[in-house]
Amino acid sequence: QVNLVESGGGLVQPGGSLRLSCAGYGPSTSRHTMGWFRQAPGKEREAVALISRNSDRPLYLDSVKGRFTISRDTAKNTMYLQMNALKPEDTAVYYCTTGTPILSNRFNPQAYNIWGQGTQVTVSF
Repeated sequence: QVNLVESGGGLVQPGGSLRLSCAGYGPSTSRHTMGWFRQAPGKEREAVALISRNSDRPLYLDSVKGRFTISRDTAKNTMYLQMNALKPEDTAVYYCTTGTPILSNRFNPQAYNIWGQGTQVTVSF
């Protein structure tokens, strides 16, 4: 299986936008659930947005609802995270992943088996 590769991170001012990309979601890589996690210094890795392999009804962390949008482009084997109205508390390393979690564990990073290397997002003046 190929590795997932994130890109699109960087430094933005509060209120700005970024679009993260994750390449490598081919038929041999994708699992039941795909999504984005993030980890800030000194904090646990947390689920940001999740989407089913066979559904377009995503789930979002409460603090990013209305600001972030997860999507996929099957033809390009790529998943995206559009981030708008960014806040300093969004600063973290963002990781893409895929796995087959049970319902109660779908927000737990331990439920996922394949990860990208991470891309840094910094929101600051």
